[in-house]
Amino acid sequence: MKPLFVEPRTTPLFCGGPEEIKGMLDPLCRLETELADGLALYWKTAEKILDGSGIHLAQPGPGAVSLERNFFSALFLYSYYRCRVAEDRRILYAAVNQCLRGMVTGCDNLLDDEYKETLETDLPKEGTRFRSVLDIMVSERVLFEILLDRVERGDIQAEMLRNAVRASLRALTRSGSQEASEQAGVSGRRLPPDEVLSTVHHFKTGLLFQCPWALPAVIERPLPNGIAHVKNALYTIGIACQMLDDMVDLARDVRQRRHNYVASVIAWGSDKSLKGLLSEMVCSDSPKLYLDAFYSPLREVYQLAMKNLAEALRVLFLEDHQGLVAPSAAFIAARIGADRILSPHGRGSA
Repeated sequence: MKPLFVEPRTTPLFCGGPEEIKGMLDPLCRLETELADGLALYWKTAEKILDGSGIHLAQPGPGAVSLERNFFSALFLYSYYRCRVAEDRRILYAAVNQCLRGMVTGCDNLLDDEYKETLETDLPKEGTRFRSVLDIMVSERVLFEILLDRVERGDIQAEMLRNAVRASLRALTRSGSQEASEQAGVSGRRLPPDEVLSTVHHFKTGLLFQCPWALPAVIERPLPNGIAHVKNALYTIGIACQMLDDMVDLARDVRQRRHNYVASVIAWGSDKSLKGLLSEMVCSDSPKLYLDAFYSPLREVYQLAMKNLAEALRVLFLEDHQGLVAPSAAFIAARIGADRILSPHGRGSA
């Protein structure tokens, strides 16, 4: 078996990027290497697992460790650094998070009938469903194998492995059960906006953003100081991201009768004309054409989400790194595509 070779980092994560943050993160440049090492551990273990299966992994390209593809993984890694988790463990958890990412992305692909890549293989591009299934199966096995390796090295106890694997499943199923409940669609009137956040997005994304701490909470003894504040910040970042995502998915969610924060803001607002348009949008063949009319509630949601996002990032980042708050929030909004929704050219292509 020819081992995969992960190229040295070429795209800066923490020690590069926008001009306003250059030079700010010199102490954190090593996190870039740790993230690359964690991803490499995931890919190399996946390659060993697939050896003899007839399926081969492709060589990860330079973009595989780019900020654009791994920004949230970088934030999670920063949260470990923030809580003074040891470097070797941070690399382990970076690999674990890629496993969780593979499982979540694979499930999302199956539910949404699309394919966002986790593992690049030589499987036919048309076989997207099986590729998603493979991503889930391999990621689950990589998770177990890298933890078992730590047990064999005496780094963690065998009972910790059992508890950690169970904790990872519990963390993911809480979010997954909410996705399952939405498959039947919204029945009756829409939930009030605050209730969408507290009962739907709480599980769907808020708790999902806390999943990267499910395993460390089992393995790290004693628990790191400040973990509660960091987890709360990640939770708020997740909720804010879902609000922005709801802007992008408004047309689709309304048509599919799924819970959507923006739709609830409109449905529970005082503008009767917008409520009427929302009802029409459900049966429209071109629901995106209604987005211009919803500019005001979309802007309201955007401003609230960005405010909450900035506040959470301020909690997450150390004092020396507060200059990262604004560019990070802007990057997240652009990555999700919410900023384009408010532009005249973006609403029609949302």
